[in-house]
Amino acid sequence: MKTFLALLSLVCVVASCTPEPTAQEILQNSIEAHGGQKVYNAHVAFNFRDKHYDGKYSEGRYELKRIFKDSLNNTITDVLTNDGFKRFANDSLVNLTEEWSGKYANSVNSVFYFFRLPFNLTDPAVILSYQGKGKIDGQTYYKLKVAFSQEGGGEDFTDKFIYWIHEDSYTLDYLAYEYATNGGGKRFRKAINQRKVNGWLINDYINYKPKDLGIDISNYDTYFAKDGFKKLSEIINEQVEVNY
Repeated sequence: MKTFLALLSLVCVVASCTPEPTAQEILQNSIEAHGGQKVYNAHVAFNFRDKHYDGKYSEGRYELKRIFKDSLNNTITDVLTNDGFKRFANDSLVNLTEEWSGKYANSVNSVFYFFRLPFNLTDPAVILSYQGKGKIDGQTYYKLKVAFSQEGGGEDFTDKFIYWIHEDSYTLDYLAYEYATNGGGKRFRKAINQRKVNGWLINDYINYKPKDLGIDISNYDTYFAKDGFKKLSEIINEQVEVNY
């Protein structure tokens, strides 16, 4: 018995007997690594491709704007708030069908969603679970799976995400997602150009498409090492400004 206990003690020393962190602990550590609680009440502005984005967040309220020129040189301003979506052309309200209003709102929300990761993973509709560890390019990552409840999950509540959080730095370095809209698909993103802007860690991304759509997104860490993806685009956020 003494021999068994001694061996068990030795195993604990070697393995450090440190329990795995929970999904919530991993997420909270990642939020701190990316800027902390102050980001939830931030004003951020940036350019993405040919459009300007401006987002204000305060105590659970938000006002998200997308501003660009259309083909007739009109200034289009899309405004998404907790109360709904509106489009303006040269300051005049544009009457939209429910279908187009929803499409434009989802488009604006999508850009801000990816820009603000991992902060929006605390939303009440998020169903978070820990999927163990994985390795990418020799680095070890915690894998978090995110699904959404139907109530509060929006039209895309069936989408699924996997996030790779670095074991030591807790930075969000990779993500994969599976979506059903527009015929459905799967994507894998690698964070690049990570930099702090007024205390907020900003990610740009390389956007990939899997060569084999049959591979589960939770296995994309292994699949990435086997050259299983085709580069589609780069997600580059320019002229980022952050204020609190």
